[in-house]
Amino acid sequence: MVDELAVLRDQIDEVDQQLVELFARRLKLVAGVGEVKSRQGVPIYAPDREAAMLARRRAEAEARGVPPDLIEDVLRRAMRESYASEKDTGFKCMNPELNKAVVIGGAGQLGGLFAHLLTLSGYPVEILEKDDWARAEQMLTGAGLVVVAVPIDQTVAVIERLPRLADDCLLVDLTSIKAEPLATMMKVHSGPVLGLHPMFGPDVSSLAKQVIIYSAGRGGEQYEWLLAQMRIWGARLQAVNAEEHDKAMSLVQALRHFTSFAYGAHLCAEQADLAQLLRLSSPIYRLELAMVGRLFAQDPVLYADIILSSPGNLEMIRRYHRRFGELLEQLEQGKRDAFVQQFATVSEFFGDYAGTFLKESRMLLAQANDSRHHAD
Repeated sequence: MVDELAVLRDQIDEVDQQLVELFARRLKLVAGVGEVKSRQGVPIYAPDREAAMLARRRAEAEARGVPPDLIEDVLRRAMRESYASEKDTGFKCMNPELNKAVVIGGAGQLGGLFAHLLTLSGYPVEILEKDDWARAEQMLTGAGLVVVAVPIDQTVAVIERLPRLADDCLLVDLTSIKAEPLATMMKVHSGPVLGLHPMFGPDVSSLAKQVIIYSAGRGGEQYEWLLAQMRIWGARLQAVNAEEHDKAMSLVQALRHFTSFAYGAHLCAEQADLAQLLRLSSPIYRLELAMVGRLFAQDPVLYADIILSSPGNLEMIRRYHRRFGELLEQLEQGKRDAFVQQFATVSEFFGDYAGTFLKESRMLLAQANDSRHHAD
C-alpha cells in the first residue's frame, strides 16, 4: 500500500511540475501583453475581458468534472501576479507635452508610488521635500503637474505655502479628506484643480482594480489626461463630491479604524493569549483578528490623523458608541426578542448585499484557511 501511495504521489508531483512550467509560460506571454498595452495605451485591467475569460474557463472546467470555483481561484491568483508583472513594462504617456511633474512629499511611500508610476509613464518627475522648500519656487516653475502627497495634518498648510503656479498647471492632492484641501487648492491656484484619494496603501504591487476616488475642482478638460493615465495604470476611478466623500469616509475609514483600534486595545488590556486565540479560532475569527492586528503593524500617526481629520469623524464615533451602549443595555435586560428584531431590521437593511457578502467572505475564508499551517 505504501508503494502504491508513493507511485500516486510521484504522479501528482509530475503534474505539479507541469503546472509550474505552464505558469512560467503564461507569465512570459503576459510580459508580451504588457509591452503591447504599453505601446497602445491599453489599461492593465480590462474587466469585460477578465469576466468573459473566467466564464469560459468555468464552463470548460465544469465540462471536465473540475470544480469551476477551483479554476477561478487559480486564475484570479495568476492574474494578480500578471497585473504586477505588466506594470514593470511601463505605460503609454497620455500627455507627452507635459513639461514636468513635481511630487511634493515624493520621498514618502504614497508620493513615491505616484512618482514611480509617472516616471514609468514617461513624465519628467522631480521630488520636493521639506528640506528643499527654499528652492520650491524654482522647482515649481514650469511644472505642468503638482501633486501634494504629505501627511493629512500638513496638507492644507503646504498648499497655502505654494508659490504662484502657472495658470495651466494641474494642482492635485492625495489626501484622505477632500473638502478642505480642495477648497484650499481652489483658493490659492487659479488653474485646474483635482482632489484624489487613493483607497489603498503604498505597498500594492499593482494599481489593477484599485480604487481612486476623485473630487472635481476646476478645469475638467485640463485634468482628463490624468484620469486617463490612472485608468491605464489599472485603477478604478470613482467620482464623488468632496463633502459626500468626507461623510462616507467617516464610516469607511475613521469608524472602521477606531473600532479595530478599540478591539485591539481591549485585547491588550485583557492580556489575551493571542497564540491560544489563533489555535482555537475558526477561519473567520482568524481573519478578523488578522485585520485588527494588521492595523498595529502600521504607522500610528497616520491612523490618528485619519480619525482626527474631521470633527464629523468624532461625531460618528460618538453615535456609534451610543448605539453600542443601547444594544448592550438590551442584552443586560435579557431582551432576547429585541435583539432578534433588531437583527432582522439590519438584515433587511443589507438586503441582497448580505448574500453577496456571504459569498465573498466564504471565498476569503477558504483562502485564509488554505494558507494556514496546522502543526500538531
